[in-house]
Amino acid sequence: MTYILGISAFYHDSAACILKDGKIIAAAQEERFTRKKHDPSYPYNAIEFVLKFSNLRLSEVDKIVFFEKPFLKFERLLETYVAFAPRGFLSFSKAMPLWIKEKLFQKSFLFNKLKLHDKNYKADKNIFFSDHHLSHAASAFFPSPFKEAVVLTADGVGEWATTTVAVGKDNNLEIKKEIHFPHSLGLLYSAFTYYTGFKVNSGEYKLMGLAPYGNPIYEDKVKELIDIKDDGTFRLDQNYFNYATGLTMTNDRFNKLFGQKPRDPEKENITQFHMDIAASIQKVTEEVMLKLAKAIRKEYNIKNLCLAGGVALNCVANGKILQEKIFENIWIQPAAGDAGGSLGAALALWYLEYDNERKVNSSDDMNGSYLGNEFIQEEIEKELKNAGANFEILKYENLIDKTAEFLSNEKAIGWFQGRMEFGPRALGGRSILGDPRSDKMQKNLNLKVKYRESFRPFAPSVLREDLSEWFDMNVDSPYMLLVANINTNKKIEMTDEQKKLFGIDKLNIKRSEIPAVTHVDYSSRIQTVSKKTNKYYYDLISKFKKKTGCPVVINTSFNVRGEPIVNTPTDAFNCFMGTELDYLVIGNCILDKNKQDLNLKKDYSKEFELD
Repeated sequence: MTYILGISAFYHDSAACILKDGKIIAAAQEERFTRKKHDPSYPYNAIEFVLKFSNLRLSEVDKIVFFEKPFLKFERLLETYVAFAPRGFLSFSKAMPLWIKEKLFQKSFLFNKLKLHDKNYKADKNIFFSDHHLSHAASAFFPSPFKEAVVLTADGVGEWATTTVAVGKDNNLEIKKEIHFPHSLGLLYSAFTYYTGFKVNSGEYKLMGLAPYGNPIYEDKVKELIDIKDDGTFRLDQNYFNYATGLTMTNDRFNKLFGQKPRDPEKENITQFHMDIAASIQKVTEEVMLKLAKAIRKEYNIKNLCLAGGVALNCVANGKILQEKIFENIWIQPAAGDAGGSLGAALALWYLEYDNERKVNSSDDMNGSYLGNEFIQEEIEKELKNAGANFEILKYENLIDKTAEFLSNEKAIGWFQGRMEFGPRALGGRSILGDPRSDKMQKNLNLKVKYRESFRPFAPSVLREDLSEWFDMNVDSPYMLLVANINTNKKIEMTDEQKKLFGIDKLNIKRSEIPAVTHVDYSSRIQTVSKKTNKYYYDLISKFKKKTGCPVVINTSFNVRGEPIVNTPTDAFNCFMGTELDYLVIGNCILDKNKQDLNLKKDYSKEFELD
C-alpha cells in the first residue's frame, strides 16, 4: 500500500490531496477550512482533513510532493528583474525578503510545517518537487477517461511556462512545447480583470460573465497587445503591462490605448465600456484557444483533448472548442487552477517517477469531484443544535419530495449533502438551488442571497438524459466547464425593440422557458447530473421534473460574495441565517427560515471582503 500526499501552496488556492496506490481518496482546498477565499497559506487544515479521512498519520505517508519547483521560480524572478532593470526595483525589494526567509528554502520550511502534523514524521521522508505545468498536465490526463490524449495547459505562470502542450499515453506524459513568461494568456486575461475593476486571481469569471452584455468593439486594440500566430502561439507587447516588475497589471500606455483608467470598484459602476472591453478580451482569448486546439489536433493527430490551468476554467472558450468539433472528446480537470496542482503532482509521481500501471476509467477517476468533507446525520444534528437551529428530521423520500415542492414554489434552498466538491464549482454537494422557470430568480438570488452584481449568470443542473432536449449539446458536462446554447424550441426570441437595449437593460428580458439560467446571449454553463455520481441530487431534480415537467434546477455555490463555499453544517447555518434563503436542507434535516430564532440572524452583506 503506497500513500502519496500532494500539496499546492503559497500563491493562491492552496490545497492537499491523498492518493492510495494511485487512487484519489480525498482532496480539499485550504480556503474551505480557514474561510479566507483563495487562501494561499500552507494548507495545514486541508492536510489534516485528507490524513484524517484516509485514517493516516503523516508518518505513515510514503511520499510527499509539492506542485512546483521554487528554485526555478526564483530564477525566473531574478532574470526578469535583471532584464527590466532598473524598472521594478520596488517590486523586487518587496519580494526578496519573503523569498530569502521562506520560499527559497522551501524544503526545510515545508519540513518544519509538516512536523506540526506528526512529531514522528522524520526529515529523511522523501519530499519531491514537481514542475508547475507538469502538475497541471498530470491532473488533466491521468484522471481522464482517455488512454491517449493531447494535453493543453494555460494559466498565469508557473516557474517559466505559461502555456504547454503535452502528450499522454497509458502511464506516460511528456511536455512537448512551452510558451514562457512574460507571454501569458492567463496574465493577459488577468490584466483586463484588473482593468475592469475586478480582483486578479478571483474575478476572471466575472469578466467572462460580463462579456455577453457587450460588443467586441475593442478587439483590434486588444490585438495591439498580443501578436497571435496561425498556430495560436503568441507574444505580448510588454510596453503595455506592468506585471513583470510592477505592483499593478497594466500601465499608463495601456490606459491611453483604451481611453480610460482602470475602474475603481469602490467608486465607479460598470458601464457599457467595461462590457465591451470584457467582450473584446473574451473574443481574443477564444481565438487563441481555438487556434492552439486546431494546431495541436493537426500536429499530433490525437482525437482526445485534456485541459487544465486557470484558463481551462473559461468554460465559454471550452464550449467553442467543443462546438467546432476539433477533437472527438474533451475532458477538463474540475480543479483546473492551482488547487488541482496538488493532485497532479501526486499523480505525476505515481505514474512517471514510479512507472505504475494505469487503468483507464470510462467515466473518469475524479468521483464526480466529490472528494472533500462529509458529515453523518448524527454530526449534522449535533452542529445544528449547538448553533441554536430549529429543524425537522424527515425520511429520505419525504425530504426529496418536500424540497422539490419548495423549489417549484420559487423558494431559494441551501442544499448540503454528501462530500464537498474539490475545485471552484459547487456541483450539488454544497449548492444554493432555485427554480429556473422563474424570471425573478436570477436577480433575487444575486441581490438577496449572494449579495453580488445583478449581471452574474447562474448555471443549470440538468438530468443527463434530458440534456439534448433543452440544450444544443450532447456530451457529459459533470463539472460545469462547458457552455452551450439553449435549444431553439425553448427560446423566446427578443422583439426588435428589445434587441436595441444595451448592457444590463437586457437582463430583465425573458429569453427562454428557463430564463434564470439563460444568459443574455442564450448560453448556459451546463452541469449534467447522473445517478451514478450524485444520487441525492439526481433524485431531487427527477422529483422536480415530475412536479413541473422541467428537468433543470438553478445551481450556484453555497456562499455569499467573497466567502468560500461552505464546508461544515455550522458554515451552512451561518450562511442560511445571513441571507434571504428560505430553507436549508442538510442531511435529513430541513430548516425553515420563518421558524428560526431571529436573534441568530447575521448581517452577511458585509461579512466578507469583496472578491
